[in-house]
Amino acid sequence: MGVGNVLQGDDGFGVELAHRLMARTDLPDHIKLMETGIGGMSLIQELMYGYDALLILDAYQNNGEAGQLYLLEPILPDLSGLKPHELRDYFSDTHYATPMRALNFLSRVGQLPKVVNIIGCEPEEIDDMTLGLSEVVKAAIPKAEKMTIDWINRHLQAEAYT
Repeated sequence: MGVGNVLQGDDGFGVELAHRLMARTDLPDHIKLMETGIGGMSLIQELMYGYDALLILDAYQNNGEAGQLYLLEPILPDLSGLKPHELRDYFSDTHYATPMRALNFLSRVGQLPKVVNIIGCEPEEIDDMTLGLSEVVKAAIPKAEKMTIDWINRHLQAEAYT
């Protein structure tokens, strides 16, 4: 699932990679590729159908070199200390339905896939109203595509997931 804002330069990495993968014709039919842009609610809605595995494709700022790729396992914040009204406020503002909040919500309602990973790319620049990826992030797309295919082969080839 590609996420990110294509109007903010390198933040569009996940969407660009998802589109490149969608153009392939050699992926198994049981693999569902999609992009949600910045819409965490779309992520929640889709995963409510029930999936066994999820790979999120996104820009990831980690103070590394621009174009560096990461394979990550998300660490969800512990919300057990929140009072009911704080929990409601945390989940109710759809403007803040980031992928992490979406994953946290899915975990709380028992719909988080068993396997969740993120392929992230260190951005060079994330600027408002900048279309297109920087050259260094654009150059990382083929390697990120290979990482994605390798992940699919490791996690999803054995049987069909819906």
